[in-house]
Amino acid sequence: MNKRVLALIAVSIATLIYGLNFTIAKEVMPTYVKPFGFILIRVLGATIIFWLTSLFITSEKIEKDDYKKIFIASIFGVALNMLAFFKGLNLTTPISASVMMVMSPIMVLIFSSILIKQAIGKQRILGVFIGLAGTILLITYGSSSSSTATNNNLGNFLVFVNAASYGLYLVLAKDLVKKYHPITFIKWFYLFGLILVIPFGIHEFTEISWQKMPTNIYWNIGFVVIFTTCITYLFNLYGLSKLKPTTVSVFIYLQPVIATIYALIVGSDSLNIIKIIATIFIFFGVYLVTKQVEKVKKS
Repeated sequence: MNKRVLALIAVSIATLIYGLNFTIAKEVMPTYVKPFGFILIRVLGATIIFWLTSLFITSEKIEKDDYKKIFIASIFGVALNMLAFFKGLNLTTPISASVMMVMSPIMVLIFSSILIKQAIGKQRILGVFIGLAGTILLITYGSSSSSTATNNNLGNFLVFVNAASYGLYLVLAKDLVKKYHPITFIKWFYLFGLILVIPFGIHEFTEISWQKMPTNIYWNIGFVVIFTTCITYLFNLYGLSKLKPTTVSVFIYLQPVIATIYALIVGSDSLNIIKIIATIFIFFGVYLVTKQVEKVKKS
């Protein structure tokens, strides 16, 4: 099996985990753990796991200038990305949040054009505007009758911020993950992220009543820390080292399918016509963007 196929499989598994995460994380918040407190648990757990794992690999020295690059990547890949996502998910529904995440490929294209001067054709520009139209529709009118949604509009906007932040992270991290071993990169990536999220999450972390938490919630938290954080980041890093950022980001549009099926099965969310129309707009926008990317690659 060649490395490209392995990379595609790794990114596919990461996408499956992310799709399940929308509902699994939602069950924890805000009843048992508030969003910023949950992020502190997530990043702290991942930091400990990755630093312990690094003891079993050959030590690798990071160039002085790259520490700054990793720190900047952690701002968008850990702090802003995760804080906005969990706060947004806390306010909106799993299906709305997963649809909003589909904007990441479009954001990757925009940031790639700005930072690495990747050309944007007319079809890509049209795709960006159609995708943004779907996003605005979902943010403005995608309210849900679900009891799990307390502020759909703000929640959807924050998930959009998360998608944009994640898209920027993919572009910023591309060269770094090629240069260093994944564990070497990610242990510093999460350590910097931990430093950034502590001021936001420490208060909500101290409010957690661990003794009152049901067993299934502990399992949910464990799933988020081990699978959604550690496994997905490693798999995506491997994918990013073998594939283009746009290719990795395209897998995100499988998340709404997985998230919707799981959310409907467990009854944590419902569909409405606005969600369906907004999803069509966003998917079509992503299709135009990614189709153009493939044409450029073949020429």
